[in-house]
Amino acid sequence: MNRNSYDVAAYVWPAYTGDEPRTRMFWPEGIGEWQSVKNAARKFPEHDWPRKPLWGYVNEADPYVMEMQINAAADHGINVFIYDWYWYDKRPFLEQCLNNGYLKARNNDRVQFYLMWANHDVNHTWDIRLSHMQDTVIWEASVDRPEFERIAHRLIAEYFKHPSYYTIDGKPVFMIYDLANLMKGLGGADATKDAFDWFRNRAVEEGLPGLHLQLTLWKEMSFNLSGIDGGKEATTSEVVTLLGFDSLSHYQFVHFADIDRDYEDIMKDVVKEWQRIDQTYDIPYYPHISIGWDNNPRFQEFRPGIVRQNTPDHVQKALQLAKQYADEHPGQQPLITINSWNEWTETSYLQPDDRYGYGYLEAVKITFIK
Repeated sequence: MNRNSYDVAAYVWPAYTGDEPRTRMFWPEGIGEWQSVKNAARKFPEHDWPRKPLWGYVNEADPYVMEMQINAAADHGINVFIYDWYWYDKRPFLEQCLNNGYLKARNNDRVQFYLMWANHDVNHTWDIRLSHMQDTVIWEASVDRPEFERIAHRLIAEYFKHPSYYTIDGKPVFMIYDLANLMKGLGGADATKDAFDWFRNRAVEEGLPGLHLQLTLWKEMSFNLSGIDGGKEATTSEVVTLLGFDSLSHYQFVHFADIDRDYEDIMKDVVKEWQRIDQTYDIPYYPHISIGWDNNPRFQEFRPGIVRQNTPDHVQKALQLAKQYADEHPGQQPLITINSWNEWTETSYLQPDDRYGYGYLEAVKITFIK
């Protein structure tokens, strides 16, 4: 197949900029979460840290920086960015990387984009000084119906109509990260379905062909349908059908697999999970590959759970499996998601570093271009 036969989408963690004033409470040096990357230290003798970005601690809200990154992504077979998108305290958070970087880049037609609403509550994870206080909620991400509608209007006006916004069957793709939190804020499954129906209709009223709603899968979970403690529960697959999602993918292997082992062993369970999803769901699943996992840069004390042997060669074999999955599902969009473009503090990134150079990007290129 030629280089345009697959849509290879990498998640973007938009925190590598100091342009958002509210980031200073987490990263007071003013360079966003590059602060945690720059200051990360080895936690034990064999620990594979520190790591340094070959491109430096660049401001990813700078359009000239993003032009360089867009070219690097496109040249290596990545043609979609999935931006983590946030809304806290009745306003957006961390939008500068997208608004000032990507959208103002002169070459943003080379890599399309879509949004994943990362609607999880915020605790002290991003502030290494207080990251041991995981039970403290700073901002809640759940929203009620009026706030949901405010958000939807803004998404349609600011993003969904952009010529580089990624679509499936012409419909802009919008991904939901934390379904339980969304249902909690809206008041249960029926209220969420009603909100989704309104959102789809609103998109059509605004001149769009519709809306493609995508769910971030974790492991199979139980959801409270009523929004009230003690209410009736349903499995993920039942809720997906009830709410009318159009497709599924994952965000990270850590959400459903034991990652404290060698990469090739993890991939055996990943393939089994793909098979389970095929048997359980009747909507498209888009295969996901994570580069790795080690979130110790965010903590002062050692955090167990580290992917081992996730070399570019092993990742390239995993990408080949995702490509094979896409080939075996010719009736759906040939979309593959990757974690991620730049999740440095979770040690799951494609950007070049001082350990493997451009190795991960070359793995993508070998799989999807050459």
